[in-house]
Amino acid sequence: MYAIIDLETTGGQPAQDRITEIAIFIHDGEKVVDQYDTLLNPGRPIPFFITQLTGITDDMVRDAPKFHEVARKVVEMTEGCVFVAHNVRFDYSFLKKEFADLGYNYSRKTLCTVRLSRSLMPGQPSYSLGKLCQNIGIPLNGRHRAAGDAGATAILFDRLLKISQQDEALRNPTVSPADTLAAVDALAPGGKKPSKQPSARKVEAVREAIRTALLPPNITPEKVASLPQEAGVYYFHNEAGEVIYVGKSINIYKRIQQHFAVDYKSRKSIEFKNSISDITWELTGSELVALLYESHEIKRLKPLYNRAQRRSVFPAGIFLRTDDQGYKHLYYGKADDHAQSHPLIALANQYKAKAFLFHKVSKFNLCQKLCDLYKTPGSCFDYQVHRCKGACLGLEPAEEYNKRVEEAVESFTYEHGSFVVLGQGRREDEKTLVVVENGRYLGFGYVDESFSARRFVDFKDAIKRYNDNKDVQQIIRQYLRTKHKDKVKIFK
Repeated sequence: MYAIIDLETTGGQPAQDRITEIAIFIHDGEKVVDQYDTLLNPGRPIPFFITQLTGITDDMVRDAPKFHEVARKVVEMTEGCVFVAHNVRFDYSFLKKEFADLGYNYSRKTLCTVRLSRSLMPGQPSYSLGKLCQNIGIPLNGRHRAAGDAGATAILFDRLLKISQQDEALRNPTVSPADTLAAVDALAPGGKKPSKQPSARKVEAVREAIRTALLPPNITPEKVASLPQEAGVYYFHNEAGEVIYVGKSINIYKRIQQHFAVDYKSRKSIEFKNSISDITWELTGSELVALLYESHEIKRLKPLYNRAQRRSVFPAGIFLRTDDQGYKHLYYGKADDHAQSHPLIALANQYKAKAFLFHKVSKFNLCQKLCDLYKTPGSCFDYQVHRCKGACLGLEPAEEYNKRVEEAVESFTYEHGSFVVLGQGRREDEKTLVVVENGRYLGFGYVDESFSARRFVDFKDAIKRYNDNKDVQQIIRQYLRTKHKDKVKIFK
């Protein structure tokens, strides 16, 4: 049995939007045998653009039942059924969220008619419900209303089942339609296994659609099975071949499975998943190299669905100098104004650099005046409220004050100035090198296991150069604080 469902909602975010209409068509594998639809009071105003799209107004739902009043009906109608919808993750995510708010875990096997249509009707110019129905001659009355869309999806599903049966009949004419329908029934939860093994193969496309319901419509199980269970960087591509997302993992196969297994919480995230048409990858061997290369590729490609680490220019930074009295000054400024020295840490702009420095002053009890945050010929403000120990007036010895400056610097820089991190390569006979010189990341590379070098310059010559920035500095610092198995070679 199949429950073909369509919802109308106040928006595209299951976490915050609500259902305004639900329609359920029960299909037994041969025909629709039951139907239910109702408007729902979402308990909040319906946005104007949603009303324009669906025609559902606040007045129409004012006296409609709320979801908790129909929840039992939904559970009973869909019990033992496969949950079928066009872009099933959207409707399924909304229902799961509504039930979760009631303290109930709603769980059903799912089948997406987008994926099934792509499998059984390849080459269509579009697989959106409206255009697909138009192209194959399915009437769609009441577009963007739950009953209209669910009814059209039911007709589409019925045709897809018949295509599957006809294809199998051509391949195996000895199998009767009755056996085929019995195999279809067996796919539903609780269904009995067919008596003849050949019958179970008659609906392989449907079985595959259920089994792979979590995958993006354009991604085949074979593509997922081919993913390596190794460390590296992976790329999601759209139909045009453009990279729309870059990720990394110590096990690419498992990470991508996790991507596809989650319930998506917004229309944008569902669109993201549905737009994935290909997956490529590049192995790195080392987890640290995967982290660094992912950051580089996000900055280079700026994929549509990567939010973090897109910035590639860091024009401001934190610097360090020592005055004539021996006091160390942390200060912020433009990187271009200090071309003779590299910043201790590069930041997106001077506002963020100033805020960063204020945080360090507060945490390590530094002097605002010696950090160029308080312009005055006398003491800083913190000294007046007894938070500064008087370095601004020369009352605190430079040696004592400088110790806290060094602690502050250590909190956002590397423990050692120049070092090499040697990790696992892409093969057993290969190693990775990540090189940092005088606190500045230079890049990474691969060498044979037999590679032996004593001079720092030998390691530098073995790598490919990459840009240093705040993101990679943070990646390396955090990685070195974990229980990694890499070897760190320190140079004075």
